[in-house]
Amino acid sequence: MGDKALGEFLRHRREQLRPEDVGLAGGGRRRTPGLRREEVAGLAALSPDYYSRLEQGRVRTPSAAALASLARAIRLTGDEQDYLFRLAGQQPPEPRSPLTHVDPAMMYLLDALGSTPAQVTDDLLTVIAQNRAAQNLFGVWTGLPGYESNVTWRWFADPASRDSNDAAEHERIGRAYAADLRAGLAQRSAGDRFAHGLVADLLERSPEFAGLWAQQHVAALSSAPKLIKHPLVGQLDLQCDVVLSPATGHRLILFRPRPGSDAHDQFAFLDVLGNQKFA
Repeated sequence: MGDKALGEFLRHRREQLRPEDVGLAGGGRRRTPGLRREEVAGLAALSPDYYSRLEQGRVRTPSAAALASLARAIRLTGDEQDYLFRLAGQQPPEPRSPLTHVDPAMMYLLDALGSTPAQVTDDLLTVIAQNRAAQNLFGVWTGLPGYESNVTWRWFADPASRDSNDAAEHERIGRAYAADLRAGLAQRSAGDRFAHGLVADLLERSPEFAGLWAQQHVAALSSAPKLIKHPLVGQLDLQCDVVLSPATGHRLILFRPRPGSDAHDQFAFLDVLGNQKFA
């Protein structure tokens, strides 16, 4: 296909979407139909300049991570995602890889949650989609290189990732992540290079993980309270809930305010700050 086919497809899909379709605030007049380029870039965690060059056909080899993020941002179906990859000269992601298509029902729920932070992960806890409220709270976790989008890998391999969690909860969280990874690994084939590579890398990097892994605990994540610290709004008292998709094994993980806490108002403030990016 021609060099401009990828950009034309992206532009057409962008122009078909309304802000409300992707969880953004609607209303107001727009000079052109659909989403703005900077809105798509923000949803896909790409720079506006990079996305503009993609639409203009000036990026020859977009990465698989960038393509997967775009597919989720503009709500492509599985067939449409495969088409996007082929337009870019790449093989579509294999089923159950970290780049696989997100369950449409999960994406609908993600959008519907509005200012409540939520993200979709695979069965190994790799973050494959976030709403903007989750990005405001945690930063962008999707489309990162290597294992960096995996929550468990970041917990044990990057100690700075724990800074937003209350220190009194660190031991409990670490045990839960190790047990959840063992449960997820049991669902994967012996030849799954990503899954087994993830475990091998953690065993090499983290004595703490190696010790927990040796205890053979197996338990998928479930609902639990969490105290999250944010530099702009302080400590948030939250309940972390996990909703499972039987069809794909994907999990919607949402962080709702605990009764009696100020978290709802804190979310609202973070949402205002996030909206200013698109003003």
